[in-house]
Amino acid sequence: MVSPELLRRYPFFAGLSMKHITALAQAAAEQDVAAETYLFHEGVELHHIYLVTEGNIAIVMELPARNVAHRVADQLTGEMQTEDMVISNVGAGGVFGWSGLLPPNQATAGAKAVSPSKVVALDGQQLAQLFVDDAEFGYLMTQKVAGVIRQRLQDMRIESLAHMAT
Repeated sequence: MVSPELLRRYPFFAGLSMKHITALAQAAAEQDVAAETYLFHEGVELHHIYLVTEGNIAIVMELPARNVAHRVADQLTGEMQTEDMVISNVGAGGVFGWSGLLPPNQATAGAKAVSPSKVVALDGQQLAQLFVDDAEFGYLMTQKVAGVIRQRLQDMRIESLAHMAT
């Protein structure tokens, strides 16, 4: 559990009642993350949504490495050399890992600490039950998560265009 006052500081939680913020705090835990540490990789099953309280988290997608001759056999065996493309950076107050709240709970990108960071991990399974019990709360949080998804799609579009231009 984290302090409800910690969550109340961040705009993502604006408009929620103290009852809802307290429920979120009870489903949360703080984590220290060392620089260069992956919180998760694309394709894994997620059970948490994260709030950055300190530091910077890069949202990354794995792409075939540039300037490397790729063989068809490497693609088929999964041995192709890859590199991370940063599609978004999430700083203090930002939220990532929205897949932890929405079925099928599969990460659509990876998340890697760019610097030593602190995050609050909110248990998606616990939250899902809270949202079943309180549909208004679920609706409000879904709207907030939709905003995060919208921003991430916008970031990915810009980064994709920049990647194609190089």
